[in-house]
Amino acid sequence: MEKIASFTVNHITLEPGIYVSRKDYVGNEVITTFDLRVTSPNDEPVLNTAEVHTIEHLAATYLRNREGIKEKVIYFGPMGCRTGFYLLLAGDYESKDIVPLMVEMFEFIRDFEGEVPGAAPRDCGNYLDMNLGMARFVARMYLTRTLYGIDDAHLHYPE
Repeated sequence: MEKIASFTVNHITLEPGIYVSRKDYVGNEVITTFDLRVTSPNDEPVLNTAEVHTIEHLAATYLRNREGIKEKVIYFGPMGCRTGFYLLLAGDYESKDIVPLMVEMFEFIRDFEGEVPGAAPRDCGNYLDMNLGMARFVARMYLTRTLYGIDDAHLHYPE
């Protein structure tokens, strides 16, 4: 079998950033998959499931309620390796196109207080596996070390 696209990216040189992972076509429509890489693979500790789960709930809630983008959101969720997240949007986008949106979203997560949306037994199959404090920490880290000063090298996969 052929390697899938995400397994052809050199994870040894990959750093945190926002990357276009792939573009797929459904009929005439383009679906852009973004790799929101939060930690350096195989170099830094992976994210724990509790903060990943919390970020997933907060980010999905934010994106699906934000005017101008909510109708384009196909999916937001964690990578299996727990070094980041995937965001799928209907439309033909480049990484730079979503930088302001990602800054807003991670600021929302960083500043969030209160009950995590959907963190209840009726709403979620693992509602106890949440850690808002660590989710806020991860969001702050991603903002300060990656998103606020993002450059072209962190918007395109390394060769």
